[in-house]
Amino acid sequence: MTNISFNKFYKKFNILSLFLIIISLLLLLFKGLNYGVDFKGGTLIEIRTGENSINISTIRDSFNQMNLGDVSVKKFGNETDFIVKFEKQNSNDPKFIENIKLKLSSSIGDVDFRRVENVGPKVSSELLKSGIIAITLSLAAMLIYIWVRFEWQFSLGAILAIFHDVIITLGIFSLFSLEINLSIVAAVLTIVGYSMNDTVVIFDRVRENLRKYSDVKIFELTNISINETLSRTIITSITTLLALLSIYLFGGEILKGFSLAMILGVVFGTYSSIYIANPILVLLRVSQRTIVKEEKDQ
Repeated sequence: MTNISFNKFYKKFNILSLFLIIISLLLLLFKGLNYGVDFKGGTLIEIRTGENSINISTIRDSFNQMNLGDVSVKKFGNETDFIVKFEKQNSNDPKFIENIKLKLSSSIGDVDFRRVENVGPKVSSELLKSGIIAITLSLAAMLIYIWVRFEWQFSLGAILAIFHDVIITLGIFSLFSLEINLSIVAAVLTIVGYSMNDTVVIFDRVRENLRKYSDVKIFELTNISINETLSRTIITSITTLLALLSIYLFGGEILKGFSLAMILGVVFGTYSSIYIANPILVLLRVSQRTIVKEEKDQ
């Protein structure tokens, strides 16, 4: 068994986490998130041009001349592939997309429309609401599970660890203006599950050791528990990260946002299980008496 003194760094990493959370909340409050077509509404077109010499500025200028509202153009995979998003939607005109293609072809040459997505404002607002509800319900379900499975101190530590992971991940997406769509909501829900799973493994060992070592203080006991479960944590995290890195590097642009959110979630989930969840137990002075009292109450 390893014997790394994780507990010596509790205070330093708690200060770092608090700083990151404050920065993330400020970013979310003042800069906000870059919602994709799923949540904001509008039209998305994936195009492939016939020439490598055509750049983003040329395509953006061509779309701006069509009065389509706010236009966003990004490279998408190959040098000739681009993703174009704009506010106007294909609502009434059946030849809306066809007219755009004709105008674009006349200005920059041969263009292939490989994918077209259209989301109305009502649908997008419903999707955003559903996404928020899904995340909220998942957090509530996790809270109830931990409350039943463990004592309330453990529950508080686990929930704070989850909030830590989700808020910082969203803060990074806000900082770099990365797109938030339905796949990112799925990633956030997965992050919640992964972080909780990692935390529960350590908490199980903490509770076992509370019964086993009646004379060991919680400060040292959390360190013992982390070291006893460290090999499992490392193996799980590394194997998960290898799969996610493969998806990020070779899965194409569509999966990059999802895989990046998952990578951040795994990294922060592993970190928070050690440096957020366990320090809460130390702060609340969990002891063997706490476990015995809760078991008697049940």
